[in-house]
Amino acid sequence: MTENPHPAHSPHNREPLTRDRIIQAALRIVDGQGLSRLTMRRLGDALEVEAMAIYHHLPRGKEELLDGLVSYVGAHPLRASAPGDGWQERCTGWARGYRALLIQHAGVLPLLVTRRNPAALAATTASLQEELRLAGFSEAAGATGAHTLIAFLLGHAALEARGRALRETADIEDTVDWDRRFDDSLAGVLRGLAG
Repeated sequence: MTENPHPAHSPHNREPLTRDRIIQAALRIVDGQGLSRLTMRRLGDALEVEAMAIYHHLPRGKEELLDGLVSYVGAHPLRASAPGDGWQERCTGWARGYRALLIQHAGVLPLLVTRRNPAALAATTASLQEELRLAGFSEAAGATGAHTLIAFLLGHAALEARGRALRETADIEDTVDWDRRFDDSLAGVLRGLAG
């Protein structure tokens, strides 16, 4: 009996194909090669399956795949944290984590602002509105505050990603301290909401 020279590629050893595994593989392609390089065929190759196998998990194909990417990156609700923290501290911690996620998956940013997938940001928006409501904001002020924070995060991440990409591709010296600029800008946004 001969041993399989490629045991990792054996169908018996392969991790089962799931929607989550497909989304993760698509994210790796987008993160490493860019959104324009994401095709169902390339995704199938990355997963070591025929592209048609993906459609069993994503019946709408590429459209559903792109919606899945938007949901993965866009859904970042604010979680309840230590009771001693004030709303500004909680929003700051949330915003830093969201910024990191957006920059990590900067290739998905264009989809977040152009695709019709309102559910992707719904849980995030609702969690911010609830945080602001508990802090004493009216319903209208909470809705405006949540919108302002999300718009700031998406805009800042897009500008930061562009700045970092230009530095890498065009050999432009980027002297921006992005961490400091983010923290200073966020503090200004939160002061505005508090006022």
